[in-house]
Amino acid sequence: MEYLHAFNQGLINVLPFLTPHGTETFIYMMIGMAVGFAVGILPGLGGATTLALMLPFIYNMDPTTAFAFLLGSNAVTATTGDVTSVLFGVPGEGICAATIVDGHPMAKNGEAGRALGAALMSSLVGAVFGAFILALAIPIVSPLVLSIGSAEFFMLAVLGVTFVASLSGENVPKGLIAGGLGLVLAMVGLDPIESVPRFTLEGLLGEDNALFLWDGVSLVAVTVGLFAIPEIIDLAVQGTSIAGTDAPTKLGGVMEGIKDTFRHWKLVLRCSAIGSYIGLIPGMGGGPAQWLAYAHAVQSSPGKERFGKGAVEGVLGPGAANNSKEGGSLIPTLAFGVPGSVSMAILLGAFIIQGIVPGPDLLNPAKHLTLTFSFVWIIVITNIVTVLICLMFLNQLAKLTFVKGAYLIPLLLFLIFLGGFAVKNSFGDMLVVLLFGAIGWFMVKFDWQRPPLLLGLVLGPIAENNLFIASRIYGFTWLSHPGVLVIGGIIVIGTLFPYVQSWLQRRRATEEQSEVLKKAAAFKIVPVPMVTRVSRSIFALFLVAVLGYVVYQAEFGFGAFEPRAALFPWVVGLPSLVLAMIVLVQECLRKTRKVKVEAFEGVAEPEIEPIVERQRTFAIACWIVGFFLAIWILGFVPASAIATFLYLKFGAGEKWPITLALTATCWLFFFAIFDYALQLPFPRGELFEWLPVSVAHLHLPWSIFS
Repeated sequence: MEYLHAFNQGLINVLPFLTPHGTETFIYMMIGMAVGFAVGILPGLGGATTLALMLPFIYNMDPTTAFAFLLGSNAVTATTGDVTSVLFGVPGEGICAATIVDGHPMAKNGEAGRALGAALMSSLVGAVFGAFILALAIPIVSPLVLSIGSAEFFMLAVLGVTFVASLSGENVPKGLIAGGLGLVLAMVGLDPIESVPRFTLEGLLGEDNALFLWDGVSLVAVTVGLFAIPEIIDLAVQGTSIAGTDAPTKLGGVMEGIKDTFRHWKLVLRCSAIGSYIGLIPGMGGGPAQWLAYAHAVQSSPGKERFGKGAVEGVLGPGAANNSKEGGSLIPTLAFGVPGSVSMAILLGAFIIQGIVPGPDLLNPAKHLTLTFSFVWIIVITNIVTVLICLMFLNQLAKLTFVKGAYLIPLLLFLIFLGGFAVKNSFGDMLVVLLFGAIGWFMVKFDWQRPPLLLGLVLGPIAENNLFIASRIYGFTWLSHPGVLVIGGIIVIGTLFPYVQSWLQRRRATEEQSEVLKKAAAFKIVPVPMVTRVSRSIFALFLVAVLGYVVYQAEFGFGAFEPRAALFPWVVGLPSLVLAMIVLVQECLRKTRKVKVEAFEGVAEPEIEPIVERQRTFAIACWIVGFFLAIWILGFVPASAIATFLYLKFGAGEKWPITLALTATCWLFFFAIFDYALQLPFPRGELFEWLPVSVAHLHLPWSIFS
């Protein structure tokens, strides 16, 4: 009865008009939501950054109002971050990256409304699910958190990578190599066990220039590079809008996306449960939750070949998990004072400011149990309001995908570079964006899957830490743990499943002679041109060289004097190197390849002449590098005007009125929002560092730029 009373009182404390305190709390919650909405759409900032910036404002608030203000902003950043992921292929923050894989292809197919409707509604269902899991799990939270050991943690990380690697269809080795490369990227920086620098490239970059790699490779920089840069190149090469050449005559897919949530309600609930449980495990966070939910959506679907091309299930799963994990991550934070994510770690600072000790007091009806249940209602109310507001403007948001691509490219490029820069305020991370933009483009061209690489980067630290702990405690006996054996069996089944499924489909098509099955399983054999063969082989050779370098360093580099730091590089590097060498031989010998005949092939976009495609690709690649150089030399704000003007006038050939209007809009957007309002610490351009001090500080019109 005390729990029910606290549950009801928690709702009353956050609703308007019932009590003066509830009205005040609701107003502050709306203010926090407005901030979170803006931050979620702007790439690179993220919910954790927002919480850190908002902490100083809660000193004079009572606890309920303070946490309504903070959670109001944090609860909506993931939901609104899905908007840019779907529309532009640029994640609002790193944890929204999985939504890009199928959400953005849906936007390119003219289904932006449906993708956004599915993302928002599944996010709402996931948030409500996670909130009530928080309400119900308090009495049984301890067994859930303690039910899994370090060895099982490591195997779960491997499981996630192998499941997503199955996206590669019958070419699972490429998916596994990509996952291994992601795990290698997670090793860059200081070794978590011995603090030994690994793969920081001091010999290539110099000691001073390589310091930014000591903190590791930025997840946001890799994400926007892998996914956003190839989309920018494709947009420029096609010369159309994001959604193609179709006119925006019908955007009624919003309701279709909402209906999809309930058509696939079992998947949404399962992925919500995955998100809640992953959130419950300290240190896992939103990235693994999204990708494991995406992997589950792929594995549980009968049509795996649709994923990566615009499958709505690939939007529903990550959307549900991304928001349900918020409720789960609050459980260890409130019950034990152990944060379930970076955002929850910052939230612990708010408890200290408010003079509240997480733990038994928050579960005690005589103390703060009502506040704990207020968290449940804050999550529910903020997500309901956010989704309703987004649904009101979805048609307008979806119409952005029909705007001419040349108008969007400058703004998107600046947002992409800003997303890479903003995490650590480092130009080095912008170079990471360029590097992985190139790698992402080659992966698309040469049929390599990108999601396993990103998941490997997300799960790498978790896998390495738990492998070390399991090895130190159990030696090699952890390999015989029942949980490890069960997860290992699932990994083997998941790896072999695409081959078995393909064999069964071919056998069924042969036996039944069904026209439908023939059409569904139809392939055509096309020759591989010599230039393509050489290019694919060179890219595979590049990966062999990278993985060979990893193994070499593990044996003769840092591993020679710190063997413990070399354990994880050996475990990942050696099998990945063997697979990469096998794929290299296959690419060298391949003269033909199978291409699946799609049902909609008859209405495909018109082909672009290869020479025209190469010219446009080279041109936009030069412009992308040029935008980076403009930011480095001039700084973000002046480059937003100068580079935009040059691209629109001389790159896209736009007329003067459009060029000047879009240039002014882009400059005003960056100056007003990022420089003036958010006061991001943009560095002065190198040009202003080279100029004499007296000239650089003159009060001239460009002085607002520096």
